[in-house]
Amino acid sequence: MSMSSVSSDPSRPVLLLVGASRGLGHAMAAEFVTRGWDVVGTVRGPSRTLLHDLADAHLGRVAIESLDIRHPDEIAALRARLDSRRFDMLFVNAGITNRDPTQTIAEVSTEDFVEVMVTNALSPMRVVEGFADLVTPRGLIGVMSSGQGSVANNESGQRELYRGSKAALNMFLRSFAPRQAETGRPLAVMAPGWVRTELGGPEGRLSIEESIPSLVTVLLTKQARPGLEYLDYLGRVVPW
Repeated sequence: MSMSSVSSDPSRPVLLLVGASRGLGHAMAAEFVTRGWDVVGTVRGPSRTLLHDLADAHLGRVAIESLDIRHPDEIAALRARLDSRRFDMLFVNAGITNRDPTQTIAEVSTEDFVEVMVTNALSPMRVVEGFADLVTPRGLIGVMSSGQGSVANNESGQRELYRGSKAALNMFLRSFAPRQAETGRPLAVMAPGWVRTELGGPEGRLSIEESIPSLVTVLLTKQARPGLEYLDYLGRVVPW
């Protein structure tokens, strides 16, 4: 269900932002609007969210679509609704962790393993694969990963299931990239830093305001560089 629409001003670029109801996603939507973009953002379910407030504050600039990326039928339905649209950027912001992130991988229940892997790795790639052809030929496709998805940088362990799910997402986008090589398309795996959000928790080193405006700048700069990069919110390369 579409709950609002963006104007058709062709002078403004348009972002399709999957997972924009709160936290980092909502902050990204707000920042892109500030930078002169229109945003089509997705939320789960019918409840009012911060994205609705943003849409009310910027009439004609923010459209809201309903999507739970864990459900392939909902991905297909949104794809059909947006079939006539074209986007200058697609960014998938999705992430959960298991109820007890201190568990080792052997302690994690099968139910939690499946839920986190489906939400963090499989579902974002279903969106990327399903919507890539709605992105302009040189338009950027990006996903929100984590520095904890870096295999090379993992010297402390901990948060094992979450780390594994983000490493899987990184690998899947690296598998997607060769199929985009002929397009000259920029692809980005982003690490926002440890941010104080519902997912990151209260002990995060960064506020949303310290992470997201800089992360958006990195994405806008990355538009001019074809190919896949794994970058943090300051534009530094993260080792795979």
